[in-house]
Amino acid sequence: MTMAVATGVTTSTVQWMSDGAALRGFLARPLVAPATRLPAIVILHEWWGLNDHIQEIARRFAGEGFVALAPDLYSRIGAAATKDPAEAAKRMDLLSSQAVLRDLNAATTFLKVQPFIDPLRLGVVGFCMGGTFALTQAGHNSDLKAAVAFYGKVPPIETLDYLLCPVLYHYGAKDGWVTKQEVDRLAQGLRQFGKPGAVHVYPEAGHAFFNDTRPDAYKPSEAKDAWKRTLAFLRTHLGA
Repeated sequence: MTMAVATGVTTSTVQWMSDGAALRGFLARPLVAPATRLPAIVILHEWWGLNDHIQEIARRFAGEGFVALAPDLYSRIGAAATKDPAEAAKRMDLLSSQAVLRDLNAATTFLKVQPFIDPLRLGVVGFCMGGTFALTQAGHNSDLKAAVAFYGKVPPIETLDYLLCPVLYHYGAKDGWVTKQEVDRLAQGLRQFGKPGAVHVYPEAGHAFFNDTRPDAYKPSEAKDAWKRTLAFLRTHLGA
């Protein structure tokens, strides 16, 4: 099976229901032959919300032949994206992890019924707060065949025994939010429970090193390497 060759990218705002709540997201997909069914990625945003940076990442994935859905994890609280760290922290604290799990399950259900998607080739990619949820989804959502987490918090080691898909984790060693002990715990858990996955550590990078809208954090060479590894990982495990 090979990736479909895209001639362009189309984007739209989409909605779906979860527990009676209307959720919204940004959808980017390649322009390919009408009968083509593509692999799809759920992209989980940082604590800032569904901003232009995350939408651009969705477009990049679409340019590589994936359908990309970026849910607005703040849909339930009706909050737009912010650049204020204090406001972002407040919004993240308002989130119910159980509600997010249900909302993301609903997002994959929404994707599975789209005529341009192969429902057996779904993955998730998350950044920061979204990276935390990507790891959680990997242990709860059997629709997912691959999970990539960029500098997300790591769950307790015993929960890693329940991982349902391969995991790729990117970490900047100078991260001030995710500790080295957490990342070591993830690597140990993968080994201990025989789960497929890999942890890549970038010694000179810190938190949010992939975010090219943040000059204080962005590391171009590390971001380029992480993107290359992410694409290779997803293409391997989504059958592309």
